[in-house]
Amino acid sequence: MTADLDIPALSVFVFFFLLVTVMGFVAARWRRPETLAHLDEWGLGGRKFGTWITWFLIGGDFYTAYTVIAVPALVYAVGAYGFFALPYTIIVYPFVFAVMPVLWQAAKDKGYVTAGDVVYGTYGSRALELAVAVTGVIATMPYIALQLIGMEVAIKALGLHGELPLIVAFLVLAFYTYSSGLRAPALIAFVKDIMIYIVVLVAVAIVPSKLGGYGAVFDAADAAFKAKGSGGILLSPAQILPYASLALGSALAAFMYPHTLTGIFASSGGNTIRKNAVLLPAYTLLLGLLAMLGYMGHAAGLKVTSNNDVVPALFKTLFPGWFAGFAFAAIAIGALVPAAVMSIGAANLFSRNVWKAYVNPNVTPSGEAQVAKITSMLVKIGALVAILVLPTQFALDLQLLGGLWILQTLPALVFGLYVSWFRAPALLAGWAVGFVAGSAIAWSDGLKPLHSLTFGDTKLTLYTGLLALAVNIVVAVVVNAALSLGGRKTAVAAGR
Repeated sequence: MTADLDIPALSVFVFFFLLVTVMGFVAARWRRPETLAHLDEWGLGGRKFGTWITWFLIGGDFYTAYTVIAVPALVYAVGAYGFFALPYTIIVYPFVFAVMPVLWQAAKDKGYVTAGDVVYGTYGSRALELAVAVTGVIATMPYIALQLIGMEVAIKALGLHGELPLIVAFLVLAFYTYSSGLRAPALIAFVKDIMIYIVVLVAVAIVPSKLGGYGAVFDAADAAFKAKGSGGILLSPAQILPYASLALGSALAAFMYPHTLTGIFASSGGNTIRKNAVLLPAYTLLLGLLAMLGYMGHAAGLKVTSNNDVVPALFKTLFPGWFAGFAFAAIAIGALVPAAVMSIGAANLFSRNVWKAYVNPNVTPSGEAQVAKITSMLVKIGALVAILVLPTQFALDLQLLGGLWILQTLPALVFGLYVSWFRAPALLAGWAVGFVAGSAIAWSDGLKPLHSLTFGDTKLTLYTGLLALAVNIVVAVVVNAALSLGGRKTAVAAGR
């Protein structure tokens, strides 16, 4: 605690945080099933979420607290390049519309809970199932840590310092997730998303009026980037290809994560998913407005020690304490929803595709749910320890790698929905090469998301995850063709 404690802001923050805490525990009785001791109920909410619940839930775990902090921070730091999140969220929804209802139907018909279940059911390979499950868990861990970073930034903006407030918030999250499962973040998502919408719409209406209008905002941002000698409010020609590849790769990776797939599997039907693919672009509009706060930070003359402090500093500078508290509460609650769904998605993977597959194949449904509950607690503890012990940059670097890693599960998860040509060994080989090669390239580039390729006088810069996926697919095709050719030769020889 310090003398800069903002009592009005803190009071509003505490009120809304207590509200969602109560909602988190009450959620166990919301649409109460006969028992929560089953992964279908604890981990997927009974697979009964309709259009509006699914819309809030997927929006809640897709547009996270760290998004609210990081997107404006990136725009503040580099300008137009930070807007790559806009085309990425536009590209992803046609993908969701076309692919996810097919995936949902397969999961519903055969009782699949995770991506690992889908892969094992399609190819019958425990090795490929384990690769997909482990990739999902390790890609999710740093993502949860980033939610805690977003929450930490909001809490510090209130004048609260030290580790205790973050630990308390974490414990609240852990206990109601354990108690209520996916129903808790689904219910809280209503409050979280409404609060975020209010905050962003008020900000984009009020802040420019205090700074001389949008023309003045763009002029100030342009002047700041020119003075710095880097960045700008327009993309340079050299940035267009890497910008596009980053958007495409991020879009393909987005719904491979366990938390977004959990929202899909929890839906009541394929039409629910299609309706959401039509409705979810409303969040893209919100994201574009949110990104504008980065430019407004320059117009407000903010000087921050970390780019992540731009949004909190903007609200503290230009709004009364009570509204700043409301905004910080929205950010903190915006961490609770995705962190809960992420931990549930990772726990479902461990319980179904590691514990049941390798440790106790005869585990009962209630035992399976109990393993998932405990795992969800351990996953959140791991994320909390990472934030408290390791440098923040470590979580950021791991999250960049997480996107690259999770993208390598796409061929195994999606291809089998449409074609039966691929075999498990080929997809496993593609996954391994893409995973290792992509990680090596990213490491050699200092864990930057882009990699440059030189062909004579031509230099191409592309998203590393997309390059790794291309290698993954090529290896899978070549190995599968070799296996098919070998199989035919064996069949011919046997026929003789």
